[in-house]
Amino acid sequence: MKKEHSVTFNFIMNFILTTSSVIFPLITFPYISRMLLPVGTGKVAAAAGVVNYFSMVAMLGIPTYGIRACAQVRDDKEKLSRTVQEILIINGVMMVLVYVVFGFSLYAVPKFAEDRELLLVIGTSIFLNVIGVTWLYSALEEYAYITAVSLLFKVIAVVLMFGLVHEKEDYVIYGGLTVISNIGSYFFNFIRLRRYIIIKPLGNYNLRKHVKPIAVFCAMTVATSIYTNLDVVMLKFISGDEQSGYYSAAVNIKVAMVGLVISLGTVLLPRLSYYIEMGKEKEFRRMTTHALSFVLMIALPMVLYILLFVEEGIGLLSGPAYALAVTPTRLIIPTILFMGLSNILGMQILVPTDREKRVLQAVIVGAVVDFLLNLLLIPSLGASGASIGTLVAEFAVVLVEAAILREFLKEIWQMKSVVPYLLALVPAAVSSMALHETVLAGAGNFLILAVTGVVFFGAYGLVLLLLKETITVEFVLPYLKKMATLARGGTKNAGK
Repeated sequence: MKKEHSVTFNFIMNFILTTSSVIFPLITFPYISRMLLPVGTGKVAAAAGVVNYFSMVAMLGIPTYGIRACAQVRDDKEKLSRTVQEILIINGVMMVLVYVVFGFSLYAVPKFAEDRELLLVIGTSIFLNVIGVTWLYSALEEYAYITAVSLLFKVIAVVLMFGLVHEKEDYVIYGGLTVISNIGSYFFNFIRLRRYIIIKPLGNYNLRKHVKPIAVFCAMTVATSIYTNLDVVMLKFISGDEQSGYYSAAVNIKVAMVGLVISLGTVLLPRLSYYIEMGKEKEFRRMTTHALSFVLMIALPMVLYILLFVEEGIGLLSGPAYALAVTPTRLIIPTILFMGLSNILGMQILVPTDREKRVLQAVIVGAVVDFLLNLLLIPSLGASGASIGTLVAEFAVVLVEAAILREFLKEIWQMKSVVPYLLALVPAAVSSMALHETVLAGAGNFLILAVTGVVFFGAYGLVLLLLKETITVEFVLPYLKKMATLARGGTKNAGK
């Protein structure tokens, strides 16, 4: 059996990967938004939203189900190999069917026909998602490999983006480069499979046992995607590409920040599924408690900071052409907190305990709320209406999941745990805003965000240390001390 890394190591690797997903748009989007303008970025965002629906159907909820199924048998190579082969067979058959429908729709739907070339380019992601078997690598907790290869492809995409995208007509090239950046590494995942499983067909497949849970996860994915992808598609059809462009600017910020918040939850699913399978309930409860605290500790200051400095953020990332994206961004940013909480309650507590049907109930509620609010608000409010729909939908999902888990949450959670985070927000907000209104008045967007960011999060972290907040003292402080020790050691060695 391969060496098992600690959850902290896995989190650090996934956090690095997630951070790169934040840095990538920070580097490229200011350039891309100015080259392609709202219409060009809106086209790519809408096309990606359309392809995401086809990819979602092709994947059948396997990205989540596969993690749990493989994590439960990861100590037995033959069982693991058979499980992977069975899931790949189901996935491959569905992919072929989806591509047939996708190809037909490119000629049958007028809106799709307008951007056929762009949709074809981004449509390659359907194939890459299937062969990428990311669920296997996550189940095996191979986060070091996932991070390294993903970073490589992100760097390649950044270089190509600056080299190939020079005018607004280059939106198709940009669409292709987003595929390379996000999932280009999946081709190598497939080649590397032989390291972990038996490649030759094992036979005696039992596909039926996967059908029911996959169907539940698929329904869950469909419902979730309604309020994550439907917004931009509805905007394109109801309000046009320009509103889609403004909304995509807001969503880009939200998605980047959400990735950081749920980075811990991403690495917890295989470990928590393994704990449940092995009957380690004490470890399960301890880890979920820490996970909830982590989400609140990260999400609360992130939401507040973005709300305070959203104008500078949009100005830096997207430029003056996206001034109308400020309000949609303010409206959608609180979903960072709600999505972080729903990830822990649903994917990290309910799913490992085989209660994915309850998660499905929650996301169906969210999907219905989002769809109805989109129909009601997008015609009059455009991108802001879509933001409101997403905000209310995510809040509804958290409420439903919390209601389902109310007894469990009573046992592991106390509301007073939130107090240190709320107290730390006060000096963080006051100090950063004071700087903004005095020393930084009239400064450029980058300088304002750089200085206020250091002051805001520095003050927040310092107060948590002074208050001896549990997560900060038990996990963050020891790693800071270890990094300081390594840095001193490196300095001494360099001196020699």
